[in-house]
Amino acid sequence: MVLDTDQAVGTSTLALYEIANTLGARDGRAAEAVDICRLIGERCGSAIVAPDPMLMHSALSIAAEHGLTAYDASYVAAARREGWTLVSLDIKDLVSKGLAITPDAAV
Repeated sequence: MVLDTDQAVGTSTLALYEIANTLGARDGRAAEAVDICRLIGERCGSAIVAPDPMLMHSALSIAAEHGLTAYDASYVAAARREGWTLVSLDIKDLVSKGLAITPDAAV
């Protein structure tokens, strides 16, 4: 989570599902997952992007072009559509291909 509250941040609803799945379903830490999702919702406000047909079309094009999963490509598509800089720790699939920057590079 970006701590600098002067910086606008946004995310995809997919990130909330990933948190719920990883912490809540897989690790049995449902309360923590809910708290993190709530904090993200508060921090991002209305800047949480939900999938729609145009976003999925863009994501599938990006996935085909860069050899990504539709999941990873959806983050790229959302960032492009919203004019955001995608920040990720996925060096192999996103950062190394110039599709995202690392958190260190974002500060």
